Amino acid sequence: MNDPFFRDSAATIRGANIDMGLRTHMQKVFGYMCGGLALSGGLAMFIAHNVAIVQMLASSWISFVFMLAPLGILFYLNAAMRRLSVGALRAWFTVFCALMGVSLGLVFFQYTDASIARAFFVNSAMFGSMALWGYTTKKDLSGMGAFLIMGVFGVIIASIVNLFMASPMLSWATSVIGVVVFTGLTAWDMQRIKQTYDEAHGEEANHKMAVFNALSLYLNFINALLFLLRFMGERR
Repeated sequence: MNDPFFRDSAATIRGANIDMGLRTHMQKVFGYMCGGLALSGGLAMFIAHNVAIVQMLASSWISFVFMLAPLGILFYLNAAMRRLSVGALRAWFTVFCALMGVSLGLVFFQYTDASIARAFFVNSAMFGSMALWGYTTKKDLSGMGAFLIMGVFGVIIASIVNLFMASPMLSWATSVIGVVVFTGLTAWDMQRIKQTYDEAHGEEANHKMAVFNALSLYLNFINALLFLLRFMGERR
């Protein structure tokens, strides 16, 4: 077994197994993410085209539940991921995407279908490009990730401040920065997902990671789309 031929062959086989496992893992990640986006988008468009539902939600405290519940679910999943089963994690992911769909419906109601479609396709192109770059680049993006996470907090603070200032310039600047931050996070997340995958974690742990990683990419896509709508969208 000390023959170099056998050592090289064994290394090649291990590398092939890892590549196959990673491809399967990434298929799961994008399968969950696309399923979540389809659920949220379909529900959002249904609500956006039903004035009675929008009026009911907008005129009651229920709208705050739909806006705040996803945040609560995120905190819960971060704390409970290890002890939740794969099935439970998938169920929570589905509930999260459904709640986000309701909130998105209230946002989409304000914009024309054409501008929503335009923002969606522009966002999809940016997301796909950054995801591909993050997956294939040899450059270490860990430093960029720390900077972008700081950017997320900056965008949140600026958005809260602008609720009181109502400054069009600050709103435009925040939207542009938000798009840059969340598209950049897509590349960082893709590299992180690739680097943290290990078949030694076991099937269940990797499946949980697939759902959780899908949630991260889903959030990047949705947040970038919302910021794009703020400066590209046409009001009804």
